[in-house]
Amino acid sequence: MKIVCIGGGPAGLYFALLMKKRGAHHDITVVERNKPYDTFGWGVVFSDQTMEHMRHWDAETAQEVQQAFNHWDDIELHFKGRVIRSGGHGFVGIGRKKMLNILQARCEVLGVKLLFEQDATSDLDFPDADLVIASDGINSNVRNRCPEIFKPDIVTRPNRFIWLGTHKQYDAFTFLFEKTEHGWFQAHVYKFDGLTSTFIVECPEEVWLAHGLDRADQAESIAFCEKVFAANLKGERLMTNARHLRGSAWLNFQRIKCEKWSHFNGKSHVVLMGDAVHTAHFAIGSGTKLALEDAIELVRQFQETGDEVAHIPQVLEQYQALRAIDVIRLQNAAWNAMEWFEVCGKRYCDQLAPEQFMYSMLTRSQRISHENLRLRDKQWLEGYERWFAGQAQAVPPMFTPYSLRGITLKNRVVVSPMAQYKCTDGRVGDYHLMHLGARAMGGASLVFAEMTCVSPEARITPGCPGLWNDQQTSDWARIVGWVHQETDAKIALQIGHAGPKGSTCAPWQDAGADQPLPEANWPLLSASAKPYLQDGQVPRAMTREDMAQVKNDFIQATHRANQAGFDWLELHCAHGYLLSSFISPLTNQRQDDYGGSLENRLRYPLEVFAAVRAVWPDHLPMSVRISAHDWVEGGITPIDATEVARAFKAAGADMIDCSSGQVSAQQKPIYGRMYQTPFADRIRQEVGIATLAVGAISEADHVNSIIAAGRADLCAVARPHLANPAWTMTEAARIGYTALQWPSPYVSGQPQLEATFARERSLQLAGRGD
Repeated sequence: MKIVCIGGGPAGLYFALLMKKRGAHHDITVVERNKPYDTFGWGVVFSDQTMEHMRHWDAETAQEVQQAFNHWDDIELHFKGRVIRSGGHGFVGIGRKKMLNILQARCEVLGVKLLFEQDATSDLDFPDADLVIASDGINSNVRNRCPEIFKPDIVTRPNRFIWLGTHKQYDAFTFLFEKTEHGWFQAHVYKFDGLTSTFIVECPEEVWLAHGLDRADQAESIAFCEKVFAANLKGERLMTNARHLRGSAWLNFQRIKCEKWSHFNGKSHVVLMGDAVHTAHFAIGSGTKLALEDAIELVRQFQETGDEVAHIPQVLEQYQALRAIDVIRLQNAAWNAMEWFEVCGKRYCDQLAPEQFMYSMLTRSQRISHENLRLRDKQWLEGYERWFAGQAQAVPPMFTPYSLRGITLKNRVVVSPMAQYKCTDGRVGDYHLMHLGARAMGGASLVFAEMTCVSPEARITPGCPGLWNDQQTSDWARIVGWVHQETDAKIALQIGHAGPKGSTCAPWQDAGADQPLPEANWPLLSASAKPYLQDGQVPRAMTREDMAQVKNDFIQATHRANQAGFDWLELHCAHGYLLSSFISPLTNQRQDDYGGSLENRLRYPLEVFAAVRAVWPDHLPMSVRISAHDWVEGGITPIDATEVARAFKAAGADMIDCSSGQVSAQQKPIYGRMYQTPFADRIRQEVGIATLAVGAISEADHVNSIIAAGRADLCAVARPHLANPAWTMTEAARIGYTALQWPSPYVSGQPQLEATFARERSLQLAGRGD
């Protein structure tokens, strides 16, 4: 084959040498617009795993890279006058120039033609090539020539960064944080050779503008950065090798991902590689890793399929299918890390103590969990656990107590309210005693009853519980009394009104969830006359008289909840139910004082909350569940959610239960583990109110990571508690925490379960060779 690689970065050079090594008969040329020693940036980092791949595919190159790189295990934080260090993280750093020179020399040995100072603007410049590798970087001319084919999704991020170097030596991957009169700056610093360290300075756009850095040239920007980080640099200078860039050399990161990676231009097959097709933020240092592994995978596909011209289409299709999975995984992790650095000045730097700030930074990508930190640096993590627990003995964060008003919870695990649809006439019975009682005995600190409706017309289905008469109050008092007598858990009630989503079938009955009852429907209320389903029952837009009546229903239900003895009350303002229908612009199209602006849309839910809070005992907590994201264009966004939370905080709410979605049937949520936790994190830090995280939290590791990082104060676990009422006790045994108190009749089962998990941990360690 005749192959041309446009762009002489890691992707193009490494593919060229691997393909030439595979077959000397291939005619391979790398075309690079810069001189051999010109490059942007200073050092690059990648993982030990990537080095293993390189050793397998070309030991000679790997050996040279290994001799030139710097390896370190520690991450060091300089923050608020403190220096905190954690080990076991395993990075490899090498000068970008040095690495390119190694790849260039290896290409020449193998017979790859290298053409420098030639600006290839298009894949059409090489009509005789069978395959064109477009490794021409983030501003790829090849990609930009055919956007309708490659369909790039390019997102420009808000932070500004400048890529500098210094001769000061650092023996850890170092993060520096300094506050100026206009906001926070951070530096990502790592050594890459015996003389030089990369020094990337980053800040939010508004801070950059406030300091006038948009008007500064490179020399002025460097001088400014030297001043900001003078205490750490101790007289050492900062340097740039980006003189070819105009202006100040401050950049905005661009996240790139393409829907299609290759095409046939009529003469040649063209495939994008490296930054041309995908980018990953420097916050996790994965750009070079992605480029090298792109090259490896494409060569692997030629090896497995055959490297004749006829096989190119199949090879390129398989290449994208396989690489896209890894790329998405790394891009998601890089996105999380990137977002953390983008908001840390606003959300974490002022709010968190250095110890918790370090933990939050280490777990920013959500790839490193609590127990993974224990494997990396047990001593550091146990020291943090002692700090978090405020005592000499290390305690996993999920098992630390939590107090709110007059209630103290024994740990941070909450059983989520989960609809059971097992009531008759709104009355709970033995089923609910069994359901809630079993979970109260299972180790969680707080058990929520499912949404309990304030009137017969407030129910979602005929099987929903209610609290509008004395019989229901007595039924609930029986369950609450049992929980208090037999367990050390607290029990909470969530009160709500189904609004436009009422009078529907249970999920397993008739037409199924959200579908109108086949008969005996009751009239529905909502902020506006908009059905949840396009062909669903149409609700009546509430009148002022309706509002007064429903508010009184909530007040009476609250009185009854107190009579029943509940420890905690939550007002349901989420998921498209009645109060939620006022908050979201998707469902509230009123023209009166209760519609329009967010302030107006919140008016009625806040009126109900104030009325309920006024009659709920002052010493007992009250939370509010909100949908922090409607997942529909034009709906509530996480930015809006902070304002919603701020309004409820001002009204006297103690905690925000941060859920999302279910407001519109057109929603398109982005699921994943702990996918709603960022909403709780944002509200907790920016609004300054306690939060409850919920959604795809399924392991002790998840809970520990969330609580330890300060992303929420409590974690609500739903589906795992359906599968295992004793989920909390099970997870305690799984992670080796033996101090959790079991119910007396169950204590004999505790040692056996703990021993079983201890054996599993030992086998896992033995399998890793630890």
